[in-house]
Parts: sequence; structure tokens; C-alpha cells
Amino acid sequence: MRKDINMKSHSQPYLFWILLIFLTAGLFYPAIGLAAIICMLAPVLPARYKGRYWCGNCCPRGSFYDQVIAKISPRKPIPAIFRSFGLRLFMVFFIMGVFAVQMYGAWGDAAAMGAVFVRIILITTIVGILLGVMYHQRTWCSFCPMGTMASWLSAKPGPMPLKVADSCIKCKLCTTACPLQLAPYSAKESPEGFVHSDCLKCSRCIERCPKKVLAFQ
Repeated sequence: MRKDINMKSHSQPYLFWILLIFLTAGLFYPAIGLAAIICMLAPVLPARYKGRYWCGNCCPRGSFYDQVIAKISPRKPIPAIFRSFGLRLFMVFFIMGVFAVQMYGAWGDAAAMGAVFVRIILITTIVGILLGVMYHQRTWCSFCPMGTMASWLSAKPGPMPLKVADSCIKCKLCTTACPLQLAPYSAKESPEGFVHSDCLKCSRCIERCPKKVLAFQ
């Protein structure tokens, strides 16, 4: 018997306020930045069993891109370079390297350590905004270091597959709705379903499907 799983988070549209409050408070009280360790670990720790679920349902910055930047984004195709293994590997080492060097210099001072988090999150958020208004609101998420590590750590071939019924008409509305412009319809002939490691488990494709042929299993 088929058992459909509801992956949608009803709080996701409002989580961007956490990002705005965090950045504002962090500029005046840098020690607050230490709380950002949650957003560094949360995408990665459950990744083997839930893939990039955090990115699609719990990430405050992802919510900001979806709820704010999406309103002014041209929603153009995300350039292939931003999905490439080389760039994603570089970003993991670059961001983690910068973080480690700055944290080493600030170690022992809570305010200075918190300021490292605030700076990195502020700068990368600005980069994400610029990419969002140039291409697609979630362009940053296609090579975000924490999202990349979550993708790499996902169980293979992929946790929680998205099943595509034979009645799929390949209208591609699922790709239009997908924050990362993935193609669930391409798995119509696959018995395993759609198992892409970058699937955010946000259920937007399920909601957009006119034939209601998509479901997490």
C-alpha cells in the first residue's frame, strides 16, 4: 500500500524574520552571532536520512529568498556553473577556510567569535540577493557550502524519493515551481522515483502539479 509523506513545513514562509532579527541584533550585540552554529550544523546532521530537508523547510535565509527576493527575481535558469562540482567544492573549502582563520583569531572572545558568524552570514546573504535579482532567488542555494555538504552526505541514491505516477504529462510545471529548478517529471519512467540529492523536500512541485501525480514515499 502506498504511503504518502507530507514534507511541507507551514512555518517556512515566516522564518525569514529570524534572519533579519539575527543580522540586526548581531550588528549591535555580536555575541548573538554564536547562535548561528545551529544553522551550520542543522542542514548537515540529518542529511543522510532527510537529504536537504532543512534547506527547503527550516532555513531562515532560504525563507528570505523565497518570500522576499522571489518577488523581484526574474527567475531565469540557474547557470550551470553554479551547480558544478568544482565550484561547489571550492566554496566549501573557501568559506570554511575563511571561517576557520577568522575564528582562530577571535577564539576566546565571545563577541569577536559571534562577529565572525554575523559577517559571513551577512556577506553571503548579500551575494545571494545579488544572484537572486540577476537569475533566480535560490541561485545561492545551488552552491551554498552547508547545502552542498548536506547533498553529499545524503544516503544514496537519495532519501525519501519523490514518486512520479505514469499519468504524468511532463508539463514541466514541477520544474517551474522547484526552488532549485530540478526536474521531477524526468523520473516518470523510473521505478525508483525522483531521487536527486539536491531536492529540498519542500513539496512545491507536488502542490503545483495539475494532475496530482507526485508524492514523497
